[in-house]
Parts: sequence; C-alpha cells; structure tokens
Amino acid sequence: MNVKRVVVGDLRENCYIIEKDNKCLIVDPGDEFSKIKEQIVFPVIGILITHRHFDHIGALESLVSEYRVPIYEMINTLEETYEIGPFNFNVIYTPGHTSDSITFYFFKDGVMFTGDFLFKGTIGRCDLETSDEDEMRDSLEKIKKYKDNISIYPGHGESTTLLNEKEKNIYFNM
Repeated sequence: MNVKRVVVGDLRENCYIIEKDNKCLIVDPGDEFSKIKEQIVFPVIGILITHRHFDHIGALESLVSEYRVPIYEMINTLEETYEIGPFNFNVIYTPGHTSDSITFYFFKDGVMFTGDFLFKGTIGRCDLETSDEDEMRDSLEKIKKYKDNISIYPGHGESTTLLNEKEKNIYFNM
C-alpha cells in the first residue's frame, strides 16, 4: 500500500491518497480539489472521512461529483471490518475531538488514519462544542491496545508510530 500526503487549505490539513493494486481511496479531502485531483493516478473507489470539520471535507462535494464514489464516515459505518476493492480496514470509533471522530485502521498494512484524534506528540482539541475529554480518554485507552509498530497518519502535521506516541505523548500517560 502506498500513502501519498497532500497538504491542503489554510489550516494545512493532511489529505491522503492511498493506493493499492491500481485503485485508490481518498482520506479527508480538506480543500483544494484541483491540487488533490492532480495527485490521483488510479481510479478512486471510495472516500474516507475521519470527522466533519470544515478543514477535512472542503473538497468532498467536488470529489464525489467528479468520481461518484461512496463516502465512509461515522454516520454510515459500524466498528467492524470493511473490504473495498483491494483495501481491508477496520473502523474504530475514537470520539473526543468531535463526537463523530473515527480512525481507519488498515490492519494488513499496519497503518492508521486518525484525523484530529491523535497527532504526533499530542491529541486533538477537546475544548470545542462537540468535544468531550472523557470520550477522548476512552478513545486513547482503546488505541493503546493496538500493536506498537502501527504507522499513524494524522489530520495535520507529520506521521508517527503508535510506539512513539505510547512512549512520548503525555496524553497516553495521564
């Protein structure tokens, strides 16, 4: 599986294009439709949304209109395994930053897309109208149970590993 990061919008949100077996999925198309589109090489077969903050869905309508593909997000997924073309992933509910925050875990590839739930060295804000600190603590406890070698691709900033976050992220040790 190949993961391309496309940084978009004023808030420098990470949109990801995941490629495997000449197909692709798009994660969190935050803005700048044309910038995302020019990075797409293979047929798009789905769009994954970690949460519905404006900086994560700004180009969503344009991409759906262009590619006519399904959207996978909190309102239409369960915490279970999904198979879309060559992609296999689990949906993990990870509320805290928002009530609709989910993480996509590509278990065969050891990759998680965490949106604004988990960043390198920190977590998403919990002081917003749709945030909840208790839910964030529960979500962090849930993620701690996964393997250390998982690569984390957050909604903003650089990628990391779950081991790095377990060892260095103060929120994992509170």
